[in-house]
Amino acid sequence: MAIKTARSTVGWQQNSAAHYKAPTSRRRVCTYWLAGKCNRNPCRFSHDASLPGNVYHRAAKQSSHMAEDFPGRKGPESSPVNSASSTSGERSESSTNNNPLKPQEKLCNFWITGNCVKGDACPFLHSWCHGVDFAMLAKLEGHKKGVSGIALPSGSTKLYSGSKDGTARIWDCHTGQCDQVINLGGEVGCFTCEGPWVFVGLPHTVKAYNIQNGASYNISGPVGQVHALEVANDMLFAGAQDGTILVWKGGSEADPFQMAAPLRGHTKGVVSLTVGRDRLYSGSIDRTIRVWDLHTLECVQELVGHTDVVMSLLCWDQYLMSCSLDKTIKVWGVATEGGSLEVGYTHHEDHGILALSGTIDAHGKPVLLCACLDNTVRLYELPSFTERGKIFSRREVRTLQTAPGGLFFTGDAAGTLTVWNWLDRPKSQKEQLPQAMESC
Repeated sequence: MAIKTARSTVGWQQNSAAHYKAPTSRRRVCTYWLAGKCNRNPCRFSHDASLPGNVYHRAAKQSSHMAEDFPGRKGPESSPVNSASSTSGERSESSTNNNPLKPQEKLCNFWITGNCVKGDACPFLHSWCHGVDFAMLAKLEGHKKGVSGIALPSGSTKLYSGSKDGTARIWDCHTGQCDQVINLGGEVGCFTCEGPWVFVGLPHTVKAYNIQNGASYNISGPVGQVHALEVANDMLFAGAQDGTILVWKGGSEADPFQMAAPLRGHTKGVVSLTVGRDRLYSGSIDRTIRVWDLHTLECVQELVGHTDVVMSLLCWDQYLMSCSLDKTIKVWGVATEGGSLEVGYTHHEDHGILALSGTIDAHGKPVLLCACLDNTVRLYELPSFTERGKIFSRREVRTLQTAPGGLFFTGDAAGTLTVWNWLDRPKSQKEQLPQAMESC
């Protein structure tokens, strides 16, 4: 990447660096430098974070104005306590203090736009991830609005993505090129796939595509936007804006989707669905989770605990995980003889949580992907919730998807689809990840 050295001098005296004299006493730390935004050279403020603690703390508070550039960001975060990596390659011994986020743990705003002139001397991150045992493979650009669905059908060499721009894109997994753009005529709310079928949630409709024979169907019935789709027991479930879960059962070859009785109970839109242990779980804007028996299609339990929208659900072994805009992940487990679920653990974040997904690293350890409103995705080793790394994005990541072979995908609100993979060997041998962990 070419390094730009030209700078605007508007509003500055035309003095050379040799004639410029900075104040020699009580120099303040440059708040723009702390936020990774200073483009003045020389700068009359200090670019030294080693000033007395009270000066550093006071200046760091100004970085909260980054919210304009990073929607959802509400200020500096504290250093991760359980981080499995650092930019220096060594675990920080001071990661448990309450100091503001260090420059080396923040993304350089100028690097994002390709305008950082400091190169390797920049104290901020010049990388889309912070971790040693995973890496970015590719960024797939093309969508004009946020990515709202990702699907990789089993055995296919094509990756499917849907967007709020009303299109679906089909990508070649070998070249990373977009082979086809499909105009769907409405905002894509979600994607899922099962066997040869790819399902797309749209306003008032679910579109079904058979990638083997090319057949396509428009499945009517939903009221409003379809936010969530799930397939189980030869049935297709769709969570709609009106709070209803529509159900279709497999039918004849001429009519493969026959509507069954809808599932009612939520008072507001259903935005998340998942299946596990003969149960369908639904999360809603009404802040509740409902548990449905897959055989009788009856609601057997209502889970109350979140104080905001239940954005995503994930079944992991015998546990149900749920995340919410209330900044928590709740782990639900069977705690009674009757088989009812109760909260066994609550994990807290500094920002609202948008999506969850589970993956397995190169050593077979379970890892939770957690997309937050501060434009990051946290990676946590389970069941300890030890931080394994962090992924950064221009905008908030709203879609997560995993695939065989160590691949996982993130789709952000800017329309970028990013492909990641787990590494067999860490990028740095200076930091060794934990070798033993209790299995879920």
